[in-house]
Amino acid sequence: MNLIQTQAAHPHVRYFSMKSGSGDRNYRIYVACPFAEPPADGYPVIYVLDANAVIYTIVEALCIQARRPEKTGVGPAVIVGIGYDTDEPFSPARHYDFTMEVPLEELPAHPEGRTWPRQGGADRFLRFIEEELRPVIEQKFPVNGDRQTLAGHSLGGLFVLYTLFTKPNLFRNYAAGSPSIHWNEGLLADLECKFAGSLPSRAGDIRVFIGVGELERRHPSRMNENAEALYERLRMLEGAGCYTEFHEFEDENHGSVLPVFMSRILRFGMR
Repeated sequence: MNLIQTQAAHPHVRYFSMKSGSGDRNYRIYVACPFAEPPADGYPVIYVLDANAVIYTIVEALCIQARRPEKTGVGPAVIVGIGYDTDEPFSPARHYDFTMEVPLEELPAHPEGRTWPRQGGADRFLRFIEEELRPVIEQKFPVNGDRQTLAGHSLGGLFVLYTLFTKPNLFRNYAAGSPSIHWNEGLLADLECKFAGSLPSRAGDIRVFIGVGELERRHPSRMNENAEALYERLRMLEGAGCYTEFHEFEDENHGSVLPVFMSRILRFGMR
């Protein structure tokens, strides 16, 4: 693991390379930490997936909004972006990291008629975050272990839900943008049932935000329908400590919703 930090294209952002313990992945970990003295209990921290695509968007939104926290509801925080060693916004490796294992014939057809990249590594990726990445962040940066958020979009949103249902104690806040529920729908439903059954036995509250773009209603995957149905089920669990919000962003599609989703999760993660 190389913890020598390199300055990125934004003055607040540094990054370092980190190889997973299994040795099959090299990650580029972006970190933006405020320059000011941290509060006594540490900064809240927001982990974002697909960091190559979104890290500068969320950091710039944080820098602007944290100037007037009394107006915006957004204060200083540490942003941790999990990306890949590529200059492209998205790496094919995300397909393996963010998904559960299903037969290829059960996946949606590729729009270009090609074979999808390797699938099914969500459990290994989650272990990397929990057992390898988080200890490094908590050792090197002044973060509050009780105020942590995991955020992802599309397949990343699917992984956020996977984490919520399998490791609900790992984060306090879970933000799933345009989650690709259709990708692993049957497996996710089974995990959701187990999660709902285990809620009464856990201590503390969980907060979930699900956001989609209005124009995604046109998507053949039933993106919005699936997301809203999940919200309706989860909000029935409020009495057991799971608090869920849903928002459909007006006139936004699957790609254009990303900046507004990133901005919204800042307020969600600070509340």
